[in-house]
Amino acid sequence: MANSKNSPQAEVPAIGRQNHIGGGPARFMPKERAKNARGTFLRLLKFYTKEAKSLFFVSILLLINAAASVFAPYLIGKSVDAMTAAGGVNFTLIYQYGAALLMIYVTVWLLNITQGLIMNAASQRIMRTLHGTLFDKMQRLPLMYHDTHTHGELMSRLTNDIDNISGTIAQSTTELISASVTILGSVVMMLALSPVLTLVSMMTVPLVLLLTKLISKRSREMFAGQQRELGRLNGLIEESISGRKIVLAFNMRGKVIKSFGENNARMTAYSVKAQIWSGLLMPFMNVITNLGYVSVMFTGGMLAVNNPLLIGTVASFGTYSRQFAFPLNNIAGMYNNLQAALAGAERVFEVLDESDEPEDIPGAIDIGIPKGEVEFRNVSFAYVPGSDVLKGVSFKVSPGQKVALVGETGAGKTTIVNLLTRFYDVTGGEVLIDGRDIKSYKRDSLRNAFSVVLQDTCLFTGSIADNIRYAVPEATQEEIENASALADADTFIKRLKNGYETQVSGETDALSQGQRQLLAISRAVLCRAPILILDEATSSVDTRTELKIQQALMRLAKGRTTFVIAHRLSTIRDADVIMVVKDSGIAEHGSHEELIALGGVYKAMFESQIQSGIRSAE
Repeated sequence: MANSKNSPQAEVPAIGRQNHIGGGPARFMPKERAKNARGTFLRLLKFYTKEAKSLFFVSILLLINAAASVFAPYLIGKSVDAMTAAGGVNFTLIYQYGAALLMIYVTVWLLNITQGLIMNAASQRIMRTLHGTLFDKMQRLPLMYHDTHTHGELMSRLTNDIDNISGTIAQSTTELISASVTILGSVVMMLALSPVLTLVSMMTVPLVLLLTKLISKRSREMFAGQQRELGRLNGLIEESISGRKIVLAFNMRGKVIKSFGENNARMTAYSVKAQIWSGLLMPFMNVITNLGYVSVMFTGGMLAVNNPLLIGTVASFGTYSRQFAFPLNNIAGMYNNLQAALAGAERVFEVLDESDEPEDIPGAIDIGIPKGEVEFRNVSFAYVPGSDVLKGVSFKVSPGQKVALVGETGAGKTTIVNLLTRFYDVTGGEVLIDGRDIKSYKRDSLRNAFSVVLQDTCLFTGSIADNIRYAVPEATQEEIENASALADADTFIKRLKNGYETQVSGETDALSQGQRQLLAISRAVLCRAPILILDEATSSVDTRTELKIQQALMRLAKGRTTFVIAHRLSTIRDADVIMVVKDSGIAEHGSHEELIALGGVYKAMFESQIQSGIRSAE
């Protein structure tokens, strides 16, 4: 077995290891992205093209709906003319116009229901596509991306942001199309009837645009502050719930309640201001609309004094002026919601734009059933360029050997395992299994070669049996029970009310940490992969249980290449090779007896733990 460093003294100085090791976000630099509402909207439209047929049909219905709505005021004007004609009231025309208006309003009602049903169904299918696309993307993202983003943030993008898009875009799309067609049609009809009155009606448009810009800018600032404070409040709630035991143990309930009250008050202040500013828009819009209506009717009345035939035109214009202003009011009211939806869409697209986990190289092969020979050849790795966690590491492990990795917290032990399993790719050198670079193997087949028990135990929602058979879905109940018996988990499982059918999840405390770790070990036992990785696999169990697990792991490791990461050195004394990871490399290697005789780093660590144990016993 070759070693990159043969003396206790490190040749390469450590470079900020504490900041770049251990799976935490502190080792990465944050990213900033420019906002691009227009580009986001265009990208979102591409998802809507997947429902092109439905959208085309809805567009036709909207055109018919808008045309009918635009034609209605014209008939109202004609009805007024029929009542004010010089020859007297023409009841025949009134009845005809009334019947036509009734048919138009019934048609508009039916069209609104039909297009609403079609658009909502199409929108939900689009959201299903977005959900599926984003979830699939998250499965293809490299582990480094998940290390730099909190679970809550990713969940928010998959749920809240997409739901925000669904709730706003579905409604806004039809309203925008309908409003645009209605405004255009109304302007055309108004110009045809009276250019003078049309000019009077259009005088309110600049006021509407200016008011929308001023109020929306201020309300957007308040809504942004509200969301920012809401995020902080949610973080505080999550911490207080997940850390409930610590809160109680240190008697910090009063402080937590006070902090919640302060955060809640700040969020309330922003919320009140946001609602006030956004609530100002519609009343002002109604005032402007009414001013426009009064201006049209006053001007129309003046024109009709000497021309009775204009009375019907003035009546039509009164309706057109409102029909013209109403869509403008709707668009203004939707502005803030559209901005929020586009912000959510942009957050979704940020994830979709991330680089996937690298594809298998051309010609990659299945690893099959490897013999288990592992070699690191001059391997270097850095989470952040320029800050090497490992540098020039070389060693070779023969098939069936048990290798223990020890060292200070943050030295790089878990990093070595992450490189072996290709959770990360090396930045220099090669990692080989059975004499071939692991990059030459298909990634999926490579990972099938490992049974892994990590320090952080992960259970999935379902039964205990489902969690044990996670990597081997076809496993029988007998195989599951045999695996749990080998891991010494069978005894406590059978004491549970529902035994192997007991429901568990990653969020509850129904099982102790030690019991959860036993289930994780059972899962690895059942997997039967030729290379076994144990990352602090016994760190959360008592000494008696630890001895039983050690015996079970010895049986499990027989004939398998095994990597063990441990802090308690007493648990790895039987390892064939112990490697001390320090200062970006392997400081020492050898058996327990050889390293004790060497009198270097390992001996100092071992004696320190013995002294700690004596003091604890006293």
